[in-house]
Amino acid sequence: MTNFAIRENRAMFVKKLMDELNRLSNEDMQRAEKQPIIVILDDIRSMHNVGSAFRTCDAFRIGALYLCGYTPQPPHRDIHKTALGATETVPWQYFKTTMQAVQAAKDEGCKIIAIEQVYDSTMLDNYKVTLGEKIALVFGNEVGGVSEEVIQMADECIEIPQWGSKHSLNISVSMGVVLWEMVRGRQL
Repeated sequence: MTNFAIRENRAMFVKKLMDELNRLSNEDMQRAEKQPIIVILDDIRSMHNVGSAFRTCDAFRIGALYLCGYTPQPPHRDIHKTALGATETVPWQYFKTTMQAVQAAKDEGCKIIAIEQVYDSTMLDNYKVTLGEKIALVFGNEVGGVSEEVIQMADECIEIPQWGSKHSLNISVSMGVVLWEMVRGRQL
């Protein structure tokens, strides 16, 4: 039975029940086809941001998450608190440096895309997704952004258009915006 009601010839919005969400079990998620996308976190400080990264990668069924440098790693209660179990469903690896992670992604045939505000960047709304193309998206530190050496290794830089006074988004918000744009044309 669906959890939908009609009242006076007008549809009412009603929240779906948990069993109506068609959520994958951890085992099914691990076996499911993934997006050909690797997310690379370049020296992220906040455990809450790392937990959010896991959760966002789970939501979009991302292929892998690479944690680099001083980025915190599971297991840690602050990561788990935000990740809500996604540390068990998202394949992840730790790399001592972001350059090592970028090289590993290149070795896997990924196009490297830094998410950063640089001259000659491609605005996210102008980026053309190529179906089947393997990409690695590098998200930078909360203060300094993507490191300069990683930007120089990137095949492309994408910038999120912004019109406010801050011109800065939290990494978890940036990931949600960019990953949505990257997967909406490639739904599994």
